Amino acid sequence: MARIIFDTATTINGFLADDEHSLAWLFAVDGGTDPDETLLPADATVMVLGSHTYEWMLRERHATGRDQAWRDFAGERPAFVFTTRELPAPEGSDIRFLRGSVADALPELRAAAGDGDIWVVGGGDLAGQFLDAGALDEVAISVAPVALPSGAPLMPRRVESDRLTLVEVRRVGQFARLVYRVGSDG
Repeated sequence: MARIIFDTATTINGFLADDEHSLAWLFAVDGGTDPDETLLPADATVMVLGSHTYEWMLRERHATGRDQAWRDFAGERPAFVFTTRELPAPEGSDIRFLRGSVADALPELRAAAGDGDIWVVGGGDLAGQFLDAGALDEVAISVAPVALPSGAPLMPRRVESDRLTLVEVRRVGQFARLVYRVGSDG
């Protein structure tokens, strides 16, 4: 069965995005624009995003003026976007919009992933919904040397240490990489 991985970058004080839902802070860090290939979930065959993350990515990719920008990011992977609104999809992309609960969408996500992993790209509340549904297997965090005064939190939930077991710590350029296994015994 596919693993579900929340793999993201965060500030040292735990924000994924600023108050404008922007990741510009991340791209200002050396290595933030073109992350080390070892940081990306290599076995992910499906991506999952919340609407704010998706909309920011569309705006940022559009700002580059590159028609292939979304495909450059997603490749051949389908991207599922949880939203309550009508949103555009880049031409030639495999974007699938979902409404409703994460628990209800799990069969569709798992079927699309096949034997591959499901990468929860963001945001933190969406990752928290996977955690609440008992479906999150791993949290991988690249901590950047940036602090923001406020913004979107890494995971707006209380998660006790008995649910997470640290399985990896390493330095990747300017980032501290932390990987936790999720489970009732950590």
